[in-house]
Amino acid sequence: MAAQDNRKTDNDDGIEESSESGVVAPPKPKSKSKGRPRKSSKGKSPALSIETKAKRSVRRNLKSKKDNVEKARTKLESARQSYNGAKDNIKKFDNNESNIVTPDDINNLPPSVQEYIQDKNVIFVPNDGPQTDFLAASEREVFYGGARGGGKSYAMLVDPLRYCHKSMHRALLIRRTMPELRDMINHSLKLYSKAFPGAKWREQEKEWRFPSGARVEFGYAESLGDALRYQGQSYTWIGIDELPQYPSPEVYNFLRSSLRSVDPEIPVYLRATGNPGNIGSHWVKEMFVDPEDPGEPFEVTIETPVGTKSISRRFIPAKLQDNPYLMQTDDYLIMLASLPEIQRRQFLEGDWNAFDSAAFPEFNKDVHVVAPFEIPSTWVRFRTCDWGYSSPACVLWIAVDYDDTLWVYRELYVKRLTADEFAQTVLTMEEGEYISYGVLDSSTWAKRGDIGPSIAEAMIREGCRWRPSDRSPKSRISGKLELHKRLSVNSETLSPNMKIFSSCRNLIRTLPALPLDDRNPEDVDTKAEDHAYDALRYGCMSRPVGPSYYSDMSRNIRQIFVPGNETFGY
Repeated sequence: MAAQDNRKTDNDDGIEESSESGVVAPPKPKSKSKGRPRKSSKGKSPALSIETKAKRSVRRNLKSKKDNVEKARTKLESARQSYNGAKDNIKKFDNNESNIVTPDDINNLPPSVQEYIQDKNVIFVPNDGPQTDFLAASEREVFYGGARGGGKSYAMLVDPLRYCHKSMHRALLIRRTMPELRDMINHSLKLYSKAFPGAKWREQEKEWRFPSGARVEFGYAESLGDALRYQGQSYTWIGIDELPQYPSPEVYNFLRSSLRSVDPEIPVYLRATGNPGNIGSHWVKEMFVDPEDPGEPFEVTIETPVGTKSISRRFIPAKLQDNPYLMQTDDYLIMLASLPEIQRRQFLEGDWNAFDSAAFPEFNKDVHVVAPFEIPSTWVRFRTCDWGYSSPACVLWIAVDYDDTLWVYRELYVKRLTADEFAQTVLTMEEGEYISYGVLDSSTWAKRGDIGPSIAEAMIREGCRWRPSDRSPKSRISGKLELHKRLSVNSETLSPNMKIFSSCRNLIRTLPALPLDDRNPEDVDTKAEDHAYDALRYGCMSRPVGPSYYSDMSRNIRQIFVPGNETFGY
């Protein structure tokens, strides 16, 4: 029997055939590439799981790329802003732009540019402290005053340059006389052309003209008539050097009316400098020094046809120690320290309460003014008043401690209140206190015509009780002497017999500035603002200075105890 060939072949239909006759293999099932995938034993499709993972991976990649694009966009915007800021700062060093920069401007520049600037010739750097504060002040009106040698005039010369790269900037720098103005001009010739190359000085017009078109004018005004030359002019910056040389605020107020700007990028400023001890120190002190603590800005409200508005002011005190150049040697310091007491306080210490003709030169804010505190309930309290309607009326509340020291702890300073309104205000302010008595100007008991109560009687009817002040002959002189005793420092206690709370601003403001009467040097000038002084004088006359508890105790100790050995005290 022949061997059989068991090889198999595939026909064209894909059916496997055998070489053995009569035998045909069954067809193989064809694999399907489409249709529902076979499920796993867990009922899930492996193909679907792989697809989902792929989609999630793609989403994560897209989100990551999108986040990277957003971060790149943020960095680009930050870099663009930094570039623009650096470009603006660099422009300030262009001769056609402002040559005045601040430390912040330099710090914002790239390091390579900062190194370049450090090698530049810097012609002016303000002294740390008040001079820098003055040049950086944003208030509308600023007074920079105090001791001599603090660098005030040079700061005044530099300040108008801050907007000289603007074509609409126009400044006016004023001195009282032409010789004083010439000194300022000579200093400007050394400074302005270096700060702004291309700036030209015009001698006939007394004016600097800058490449941008800005102008800085130098002028003088000894009186209001001289100031009229500037009527109708408009300035964005006005500076008055040595303002207290003017006896009244007439020139200052007139020049204020010329401040205006048509460029919203150029604010208007009024700047002034000066020293105490001049003829106009009183009104300058009242306008700038007294309203607020030194260095603190304050607002002045103004009624206008369109409502209540305000302007900002600030007083910046100056000291000799602020100027490091003058402090390199002690010559100028020794000279100022050798002056008489009043001038030394004015020129060296910048004391605005020191006056040559002051009625009370012993008054010293550092000695007599204290921070408010709660008055002990066991201290005696009383009030004293100088009445006025058109002129200010002043009430002072005073407490007496166990050592007979008077503590002025509250004040009321008002105008245009009728007697009954005034009495109600006084009672409201002292509500809850026990006031032992009140002293009122005795002239208020005078009858007003044939009928009607007097001013004092009208107040008493409201429940505000008073007793008349001393109006005996020479009572004004006696009251002034009593006040001198109270203000003088006790040699035993090393403290005055009167202290004033810092909240009593009007008393603190007017008392040191009160001048003597030229015709009667034993009395104060009654034409001055003496309302708070009169009220204080009435109070002192009602409580004459007596021996203190400390003095009595010391005297008794000396009488009882006599040491056997004076050296060691036993």
